Amino acid sequence: MGKCPKCGTDVSKPKKTWKMAGRPDKAGKRMQLEIGLYECSKCGNVFREVLSKSKI
Repeated sequence: MGKCPKCGTDVSKPKKTWKMAGRPDKAGKRMQLEIGLYECSKCGNVFREVLSKSKI
């Protein structure tokens, strides 16, 4: 569930999700991020939010 940064409305389902590799930390380990793309039903704002993180 995402929260619109503009008006604060809760958006239940993302329009699209994808996975990507994040930047390595100091130890050289990378994070796999799952990103969700949301569109607010109230104000129409489109925003991204991290849904999950895991080390690879």
